[in-house]
Amino acid sequence: MLRSLRQRAVTGSYEDPRVAELRAAVSRLRRELATYPVEFPDRAIAEDELAALAAMVTHGVPEVPRLRRCLLLIAGAIGSVSALGRSLTEVRHAVELFGETPRR
Repeated sequence: MLRSLRQRAVTGSYEDPRVAELRAAVSRLRRELATYPVEFPDRAIAEDELAALAAMVTHGVPEVPRLRRCLLLIAGAIGSVSALGRSLTEVRHAVELFGETPRR
């Protein structure tokens, strides 16, 4: 959040702090997943969904249902890999900053 406020002061532009938080969390998890030495069956799914999240945050505020869908797929793909648990939790918290999806 501080970085986005600083950016606004320097460049005159504004970035939603939730987007900045999500971008940082996704980037961190992508780096950790890339360096994780063990292959697991759903790794490609996690990588694809993290790439989708990264793309979403480059275009402003993403759609909450799409964020939650990506998060669900990522959690299902790497949820049992304890070494990635902390970064996955950070992504979940960043997605939660966008609020709840309306119930049908």
